Amino acid sequence: MSQSAGSPPGIAPRDNLSHVRGSTEAALSTATVAALLAETVARFAERPAVVFREQNVRWSWVEFSAQVDRFAAGLVSLGLRRGERLGIWSPNRVEWLVTQFATARIGVILVNLNPAYRLHELEYALNASGCRAIVSAERLRTSQYLEMLQTLAPELAASEPGKLAARKLPSLQCVIRMGETRTSGMLGYDEVVSRGASMLDRQSLDDLTASLDCHDPINIQFTSGTTGNPKGATLTHHNVVNNARFVAQAMRLTEHDALCIPVPLYHCFGMVMSVLACVSTGAKMVFPGELFDPSATLAAVSDEKCTALHGVPTMFITELEAPEFAQYDLSTLRTGIMAGAPCPIETMKRVVSQMNMREVTIAYGMTETSPVSFQSSTDDPLDKRVTTVGRVQPHLEVKIVDIDGNVVPVGETGELCTRGYSVMQGYWGDETRTLEAVRDGWMHTGDLATLDANGYCNIVGRVKDMLIRGGENVYPREIEEFLFRHPKVQTVQVFGVPDQKYGEEICAWIILKAGERATEDEIREFCRDQIAHYKIPRYIRFVDEMPMTVTGKVQKFAMRERMIEELRLVQDRSK
Repeated sequence: MSQSAGSPPGIAPRDNLSHVRGSTEAALSTATVAALLAETVARFAERPAVVFREQNVRWSWVEFSAQVDRFAAGLVSLGLRRGERLGIWSPNRVEWLVTQFATARIGVILVNLNPAYRLHELEYALNASGCRAIVSAERLRTSQYLEMLQTLAPELAASEPGKLAARKLPSLQCVIRMGETRTSGMLGYDEVVSRGASMLDRQSLDDLTASLDCHDPINIQFTSGTTGNPKGATLTHHNVVNNARFVAQAMRLTEHDALCIPVPLYHCFGMVMSVLACVSTGAKMVFPGELFDPSATLAAVSDEKCTALHGVPTMFITELEAPEFAQYDLSTLRTGIMAGAPCPIETMKRVVSQMNMREVTIAYGMTETSPVSFQSSTDDPLDKRVTTVGRVQPHLEVKIVDIDGNVVPVGETGELCTRGYSVMQGYWGDETRTLEAVRDGWMHTGDLATLDANGYCNIVGRVKDMLIRGGENVYPREIEEFLFRHPKVQTVQVFGVPDQKYGEEICAWIILKAGERATEDEIREFCRDQIAHYKIPRYIRFVDEMPMTVTGKVQKFAMRERMIEELRLVQDRSK
């Protein structure tokens, strides 16, 4: 059967089956992360590279590279070697960025630690990955990072810096703290930089970098599961370098662009889709602050004349709703990415019209696939950019399967599976869960999706989010999109709760727009005769906020638990 009309060769389904392959026209890179940076520095040495507005840092590419080399040499002087692990625990700071490339320069595996971690999670992640060192901020809001490290490792108080021997953290030997204050048992970040600068041997560093292989693991990212301990997705240079290159190409980024990055660095969105995408093209990186703030983000775009902006839908929603939105000059914006969660169609339309992001793209993926599998193009029709996540990325293969593993026909719903260069090496030290997730090279994403005849993908929801009410399959995303049309609704999340008669009932949590009021009956009346009766939420709650992860992903499991407790529902534990 021929390709569908309007689709480039190779990325549309064949034989009416939901199975697509990305273009192989552009070759895969064999560069390491360090080699990628070196190439960009050579091409754009004096061009602006890094701006951290909150820290008053502005570096060219050559200045950034020099900082990376000093810290890399400092880490080598501490005895860190290729393949060993170093944790980074911090909000968006310039030290985070330098550490990312310094570890890559010497082949040390960077372990991304969620800034929201508390004691148990920190202890688990450090021990599961066997971190020999950690670079840590002092604090973030109510999280006292150094105090938590001292709680887990009280031996720090009497330890010589770099020679920690802690009972609870047996692998950890070195704690490097950010900031000017000195703490017993810890090295200062600036101390390590100074140490590296005084003994820097660039030829030795270059030789070390040249010995690295693009298929070496370089990053461990702990995914936040709803049950069990987090899993450490292990990514290689090959994974992240190529994914960043193709993400940048989809946005048409060049050295003349400036990307505003309010998303967290510890997540793939920040360190791959944002940072490495800029490094692959020479685009300037602009960081508004340590944490996301809508006003700071809008100010950064306006002041730095950013041409691109990244964010999850909740970020764009709060930017659009900022009281002072109209005072910022967003005329330089052109492109960017909205990803990380399903994008409400109305939000996408407002981003295009009110933020001038006429070439904004939608991306879809997961940490385990480095992360992007699908992305829209800057010249895709607007209806495709607001209703789908685009088409398959180059050198990747995707199929949508039913519960028995059979590829479903075009247009039918099933689980999305990805295969190709982007699939992780595995979960660090966890062969069992790796084999559960990756079968015959296919990463089983747990996401429900459909493909149309032209290869455009629509994410319907999570396999675990899909609910069955009285024998009817219900996809929360569909109801969310409908309720989002209500003029009073700012944000909505739909999920299932147990019901003795129907198995599950539908619950909607709604955040209303500022100054608006609504009743449950008003929302139900809005649904009546517009969507099937079995899709109309039985339970509706108006809330001020949704439980979220640091990356802006809504935690539906937490909502479900709260509703079960509030309604005193009985949950079927056999499922």
